[in-house]
Amino acid sequence: MRGLGELNVEINTQRPAYSADFAEYITLGSPKPMSQPLRVRRAQVQDLPDIVAMLADDPLGARRERCEEPLPDSYLNAFEAIAQDPNNELAVVEGDDGRAIAVMQMTFTPYITHQGGWRATIEGVRVNGDLRGTGIGREFFKWAIARAIDRGCHVVQLTTDKHRSDAKAFYEQLGFVASHEGMKLSLPSSPG
Repeated sequence: MRGLGELNVEINTQRPAYSADFAEYITLGSPKPMSQPLRVRRAQVQDLPDIVAMLADDPLGARRERCEEPLPDSYLNAFEAIAQDPNNELAVVEGDDGRAIAVMQMTFTPYITHQGGWRATIEGVRVNGDLRGTGIGREFFKWAIARAIDRGCHVVQLTTDKHRSDAKAFYEQLGFVASHEGMKLSLPSSPG
């Protein structure tokens, strides 16, 4: 698989899976602006303002997110639903000051196809705007790919908006391939 070797992701089938709640910190490499190695942890409710601010910090996100004080209840409701679902994980990279500086949601889904295989879907990926291009995203994806392997997934998939050419190029550098055409249908019950 192209990309994994470049990321130096160790695939060790003897390694035990991460704990179900991955409450422990996972230490990653240290990108250039950080004084300490990166730490990935499960998002906590107090991270929500930073998470929503990162989601809103681009032209597309600015149109659909509501980064205001207090945050709309819909964010807390979604956070609680994710936290209670063992196949959903909202992970953050913690900065030197303990605040969330990057976020992604991983969903683990069993499929009847591929002989009942599992897939990891990555969504809502953002790095704090001041830290983009520093290597944090690449290190975070190393963790995400290893997490998917440990969960027994046979593929990691994601979508990116067609207007996000920089994101598409980043994912391609990591070894992701645009192998399918994704389609969406917005429903009237959507928040906002």
